[in-house]
Amino acid sequence: MNAPTPSDVLRPQTHLREVPHDFLAALKTRFGPACSTALAVREQHGRDESPFTHVPPPAAVVFAECTADVADALRLAAQFKVPVIPFGVGSSLEGHLLAVQGGISLDVSRMNRVLSVNAEDLTVTVQPGVTRKAVNDAVKSDGLFFPIDPGADASIGGMAATRASGTNAVRYGTMRENVLALEVVTAQGNVIRTGTRAKKSSAGYDLTRLMVGSEGTLGVMTEITLKLYPLPEAVSAATCSFPSIEAAVRTTITTIQMGIPIARCELIDAASVRAVNAHSKLNLREEPMLLMEFHGSPASVQEQAELVQDIAAEHGGESFEWATTPEDRTRLWTARHNAYFAAVQSRPGCRAITTDTCVPISRLADCLLDSVAEADASGIPYFLVGHVGDGNFHFGYLIDPDSAQERETAEALNHRLVARALALEGTCTGEHGVGLHKMGFLRDETGAGAVDMMRAIKQALDPDNILNPGKIFCMD
Repeated sequence: MNAPTPSDVLRPQTHLREVPHDFLAALKTRFGPACSTALAVREQHGRDESPFTHVPPPAAVVFAECTADVADALRLAAQFKVPVIPFGVGSSLEGHLLAVQGGISLDVSRMNRVLSVNAEDLTVTVQPGVTRKAVNDAVKSDGLFFPIDPGADASIGGMAATRASGTNAVRYGTMRENVLALEVVTAQGNVIRTGTRAKKSSAGYDLTRLMVGSEGTLGVMTEITLKLYPLPEAVSAATCSFPSIEAAVRTTITTIQMGIPIARCELIDAASVRAVNAHSKLNLREEPMLLMEFHGSPASVQEQAELVQDIAAEHGGESFEWATTPEDRTRLWTARHNAYFAAVQSRPGCRAITTDTCVPISRLADCLLDSVAEADASGIPYFLVGHVGDGNFHFGYLIDPDSAQERETAEALNHRLVARALALEGTCTGEHGVGLHKMGFLRDETGAGAVDMMRAIKQALDPDNILNPGKIFCMD
């Protein structure tokens, strides 16, 4: 593997560029109080949910409220060759927001308007600071919803930038499939548009897909047009406990291979169930568990559920329990989404080193079970959750932040997990993105030629390397 050592990963190299006084003065003149150099504000924008430490905060934070603000900030940054790191709600897990080369944070959270809802065409156009819950609040009166649900109430801009997916991806796909068009500000401060509200196009290069997943390194999104879906006529959710993780995984594999259109299929290991029970005041059976949801007509939902229940029974699944009301379903999925925080609270003072991989569904058991065995043998407390319906799962290793040995052990586990996923023709990251944490694995996954092509695209669009530099790959 080309990946750096655990110590290198958790203490990333910083190569701070000079931020000229004249640049900061120009920002103050243009943005007034919307440009802050207060230490508390800078520190808030200089950390995320990743395990990284020892990275200085940005030199300033600019709060953009419209496309013109973003364009002006980038024009000034281009003039002075100062790095710019886009910021949404700060929920990144892989160090995307850290100012490893200095510069400024460009906070788009105030760009939080739903610009238009086109119910007849099943589309909505929003600013990047809108969160996924706000989108669904805006469209539910039209009988529509936006299905991408990564758990956290992330901003749509951040979700597009990292190509997020989440619990509904097994049926509705990821942000890649659900972003139709973008307005983007380039590194030079120019405003471009990619894509249209039409469902398909053969016009030129697919710049929309290029920007989705670019992690803020190629442009700053200022408008995003999304696909919407009709609210299903019937929704049914259930939990099922299993005697082992393997039994739960085998149930998932059979369900997907039979073509059952399950909407959600989430795995939670026994340790995570215990943490969720304590955190969310639930009384779920503290065994490996699948959380499932079915969408469709009442008859189709019943048929799907009965088929999955039969499959689960063949693998020893017990206690198939239904969440029959919207309130019960919301409570159940809220508990699932809080699994990360529940796990962190289970070891007070710990820090979570999280990772995610994704493999072909036929290789899920091979990858997951070997990784569980390694984690058990390490002695490091951990939690395991997964969007296993599409072969994606997450480990969170709960370490003492003051223990160098635990950090090394957790990163070693992560390295072996990623190597295993790649050997099984999977990916080093299913939805978190590369950021800082997965930079060393990108070449192993794609090959040197592909990384060189990515680097060439970056050089062409951002020749001064000011857009979120030091992420995905190095330019030197």
